Amino acid sequence: MKLGIVGLPNVGKSTLFNSLTKAGATAANYPFATIDPNVGVVAVPDDRLKELGKLYNTKKVTPAIIDFVDIAGLVKGASKGEGLGNQFLSNIRECDAVIHVVRCFDDSNIIHVEGSVDPIRDIETINLELIFSDIEILERRIAKTKKSAMNDKSLKHELDILMELKEILENGNMASSYTSSDEEDLAFVKSLGLITYMPVIFAANVAEEDLADDGASNEYVAKVKEYAAKSNAKVFVVCAAIEEEISQLDDDEKAEYLDALGISVSGLDKLISASYDLLGLLSYLTAGEDECRAWTIKKGTKAPGAAGKIHSDFERGFIKAEVINYQDLLDCGSTAAAKEKGLVRIEGKEYVVQDGDVILFRFNV
Repeated sequence: MKLGIVGLPNVGKSTLFNSLTKAGATAANYPFATIDPNVGVVAVPDDRLKELGKLYNTKKVTPAIIDFVDIAGLVKGASKGEGLGNQFLSNIRECDAVIHVVRCFDDSNIIHVEGSVDPIRDIETINLELIFSDIEILERRIAKTKKSAMNDKSLKHELDILMELKEILENGNMASSYTSSDEEDLAFVKSLGLITYMPVIFAANVAEEDLADDGASNEYVAKVKEYAAKSNAKVFVVCAAIEEEISQLDDDEKAEYLDALGISVSGLDKLISASYDLLGLLSYLTAGEDECRAWTIKKGTKAPGAAGKIHSDFERGFIKAEVINYQDLLDCGSTAAAKEKGLVRIEGKEYVVQDGDVILFRFNV
């Protein structure tokens, strides 16, 4: 999974990125402190892997990972070259979703490029710049497709879709408002790399005192949640500054700190949960003495497709899958004991993999 981070300058983008990735990206109190895109890789916390590792006395534990891409803050007029322009947006066109960081706290010591805090204005400013950027992408694609369609009539349908998307954007709407019952059409639109077609998670960046009630008493957060509900986006409340402090602690210290703050989960945990939910993802597990590993797949994926996540040969030569629920395996203490109790199932090509399945694939190529 790859997530792109966008937002105005000084809303906490790079601070959040630092806390998520511990990458040490520049986070300063002035616009455009981030120039080159920052890229970080984060392991998805999964206690199930730790327990399986103990059970198998495994040599290696490999969690699922998320790639984060943080780009320079956008400002009004970025498409026309204001600020640093929109040149860095190309770095997030291959992402699976966008994390839109929105400032939801007042602090006279931290500059706001618009001079005041207004999360909806800020969201719409960024959205407009993303729309302009996507229109540029579509215009180039339309010109190319028109030229090719002169000799290939089959491209006319693609051209029609491109023109429809351009009209949607020119009307001030996100490309995600495009609808079709044709899976091939939807796959084509997704392949265009339009940022406004990507799912969105709003990170409502609040002050420390708003963390305990998860921003419930923060009027800025309420406005973001209302806006998100209308656009089928997710929202998670985070204090980027606190997250950066937490990122420096070990697991025990982190748990104590969170407890002292009156919260049960970190911003990273909330973000991962929102991301998996928004993108319809789950994790299945493989386990053994050599390695215990989590694999991220789409909900509804059948056994051969899940096997293909490990290696294409596994999918091509799929025979069967030996499946046991993670908790059942843990309770039994071993695969052998689970088999004796009849808890290990033999599943075929039509089996839909579930979150927490521990799977051994049998294949022949």
